[in-house]
Amino acid sequence: MTELRSDFLKVFTERGYLHQCTDLDALDKAFAEGIVTAYIGFDCTAKSLHAGSLMQIMILRRLQQAGHKPIVLMGGGTTKVGDPTGRDESRPLITEEVISENMDGIKKVFEKFLTFGDGPTDAVMVNNADWLDDIKYIQFLRDYGPHFSINRMLSFDSVKLRLEREESMTFLEFNYMILQAYDFVELKKKYNCTLQCGGSDQWGNIVNGVELGRRTNGFSLFGLTSPLLTTASGAKMGKTAGGAVWLNEDMLSPYDYWQFWRNTEDADVGKFLRLFTEVPVAEIERLEKLDGAELNEAKKILADACTEMAHGKAAAEAAAETARQTFEMGQTAEGLPTLEIPRVELADGIPAFALFQKAGLCASSSEARKLIKGGGARMNDEKITDEKAVLTLDDLDSDGRIKLSAGKKRHYLIQPV
Repeated sequence: MTELRSDFLKVFTERGYLHQCTDLDALDKAFAEGIVTAYIGFDCTAKSLHAGSLMQIMILRRLQQAGHKPIVLMGGGTTKVGDPTGRDESRPLITEEVISENMDGIKKVFEKFLTFGDGPTDAVMVNNADWLDDIKYIQFLRDYGPHFSINRMLSFDSVKLRLEREESMTFLEFNYMILQAYDFVELKKKYNCTLQCGGSDQWGNIVNGVELGRRTNGFSLFGLTSPLLTTASGAKMGKTAGGAVWLNEDMLSPYDYWQFWRNTEDADVGKFLRLFTEVPVAEIERLEKLDGAELNEAKKILADACTEMAHGKAAAEAAAETARQTFEMGQTAEGLPTLEIPRVELADGIPAFALFQKAGLCASSSEARKLIKGGGARMNDEKITDEKAVLTLDDLDSDGRIKLSAGKKRHYLIQPV
């Protein structure tokens, strides 16, 4: 590979986003010589994206900062099919009403990261249902079916792994890769989009789109992927014991979001600073050399930067101050996330393990029981020793609340209403 010329790909490689590219030299030339329009697709399977999608969101942000045009493709059409990539079983089919609600929630995420408008480098949001919903099936098969080989489709990981495990794949799911390829062709026609980005698990689908555009219209298209991200311990990015790390405030409080980044494993701090913040690389290299208690300061910088980007500066500062008061001063801070419980329910008594699950401190009641058995559960800073303990109004503190703690770093307030 020759030395990169374009600002975007220099940043892309320097900060660790690059995994594969269909033609890196030609794409670099396109970036260096003009505005490139690129897209990433997001299916609408939940009311918010989570931190597992953050790398792709940051790629669109970097693209716009480098003077290019990002397209956020909402999968209003493809969500009805369900992406089989990386799954052992079919996704549950969801209604158009739920897809629409989910799309509204997801849109809020991108408003924090991108600038939308009508300018040459302003982001646009597009819904693939606009063209997929009106496809005439027989004509579509005649126009695009001849360009897809069943033999080759069976070789893609999304299909091959399912078959190797003798898990069923429906014909509906099998069509997903064709529809994604068709999306790319449509975006080229409508927006002169020449680049599709995605995670490395999407490589086969992306290449399908590049080839379909060339075969059907003579388009010169590009594919660019980033590595699939796991934590140093092998955990899937964006997941915790308490559930998904949602990007919308109504799904996860800014405080819990801040805590997720603050609790980053030591080995991941530098990588996450590169991928998820705009801290200069030279400063990241300095922070990576820290160890012990000093490394905690780097984690706070990571948490501050990530939370400010997703929730704003005020929310990031409030979360940091809440953490400081809670952990460094030993106080019950007002800024802790709060779960409201009907007073009548608490009067009757609620098992402690059930409250830990309701608050999202544990993913299940069995996990909550294990936490209590292991001595990691506290109520109002006192260890809970009985896994069958029932909490009532008698357990309220002087402020009329119950503070639940899972370990030393995760806390929730129970507020009777």
